[in-house]
Amino acid sequence: MENIKAYVQEHKDRFINELIELLKIPSVSADTAYSHDVFETADAVKASLEKAGCDFVEICDTPGYPIVYGEKIIDPTLPTVLVYGHYDVQPPDPIELWTSPPFEPVIKKTEIHPEGAIFARGSCDDKGQMYMHVKALEYMVQSNTLPCNVKFMIEGEEEIGSKSLSWFVERNQEKLKNDVILISDTGMISNQQPSITTGLRGLSYVEVEVTGPNRDLHSGLYGGAVANPINVLAKMIASLHDENNHITIPGFYDNVEELSLEERAEMAKAPFNLDNYKKALDLNDVYGEKGYVTNERNSIRPTLDVNGIWGGYTGEGAKTVIASKAFAKISMRLVPNQDWEQITELFTKHFTSLAPAGVTVKVKPHHGGQGYVTPIDSIGYKAANMAYTETFGVPAIPVRSGGSIPIVALFEKELKSKTILMGFGLDSDAIHSPNEHFGIFNYLKGIETIPLFYKYFVELSK
Repeated sequence: MENIKAYVQEHKDRFINELIELLKIPSVSADTAYSHDVFETADAVKASLEKAGCDFVEICDTPGYPIVYGEKIIDPTLPTVLVYGHYDVQPPDPIELWTSPPFEPVIKKTEIHPEGAIFARGSCDDKGQMYMHVKALEYMVQSNTLPCNVKFMIEGEEEIGSKSLSWFVERNQEKLKNDVILISDTGMISNQQPSITTGLRGLSYVEVEVTGPNRDLHSGLYGGAVANPINVLAKMIASLHDENNHITIPGFYDNVEELSLEERAEMAKAPFNLDNYKKALDLNDVYGEKGYVTNERNSIRPTLDVNGIWGGYTGEGAKTVIASKAFAKISMRLVPNQDWEQITELFTKHFTSLAPAGVTVKVKPHHGGQGYVTPIDSIGYKAANMAYTETFGVPAIPVRSGGSIPIVALFEKELKSKTILMGFGLDSDAIHSPNEHFGIFNYLKGIETIPLFYKYFVELSK
């Protein structure tokens, strides 16, 4: 352990500078205006894997953005770890809320990160966490301590639903064959208390369109005589929850796993301060499904949220119109056993049934994925816990995340492998939001911890 700590300290500035250079490239997969930058980032990832010590690296074409594959096979009889990450990032909007340009990384000290954090889009999600694995490989190669084989699969479409990943995985099962999959695209409780994500929610993401008249109308001449699509859409969305914030779609809860009181009690052992939670978000109270506490609402319970809504005139000043159309984007976070395609069908049937006479409704599915739970008695989980315990001085706590990584269920289905989610980010890192950042402590601690996972995984596999 002392060797890796010494190596990280010796190369600390270089590790930080290399990540900063990667963060400067605006690899926004959702916006075709950044297409060139996404491809440029794939090239940069390929170069970093080659420099770190992979014996073979290639950029694999897909129907969408490329996947960077790399490997170092030291002995085919030894276990193989497959590292997954993504090099694409979320759009930076709204730009005006950033305190520094999103693709001009800067290091700033914060209350949570007194040693500094890198502020940039993608710093935590997922370039910074992905790059920890590249630098961990560098250390193991340079110190001749790599105990097993390693493969890398770094994609460029995670932020738009990993559209090409299933296509790639299905066609490359032998190439991707492994004993465990290692991902750092999640977080931990705090810099003092590590945690391992053992559950992920699934996702169904749709866009809805409500159409009324064939053109925008004068709200004085036509108001009260025709259905207003924006008013109608607002009522339809409001009806999707009842007075207890329970989702009203028929059949929505049919396959929802109800955790026992004992399991819920174990989850409650994770440190959580409701007052600090509200203070951090500037809230006077929390909100959610009746009968569940905050950490249950955002992890073991399904949800339905409007992610965007628009229609009519939204520019400066006034324009008195009844819009022809109104739109909304809606995401449903799902728990294990809920099939995202079935939920999408249930939503579509129910939402269209809510439409009154005078409007028509279209539902456009975007993407989705299944939920996932990994057992805490697996070799991979035990190895991760031992690694965290050594570097942080305390055991990790198993937690279920409210987020979704749909490809984890895909990996289990296609590659028959368990996934270990070793995240080093914090809830306060503002991923998907303005001023995203990743602590220097977290970045370097990840590089220290990951080689220990390899060590203990091999030892436990014997």
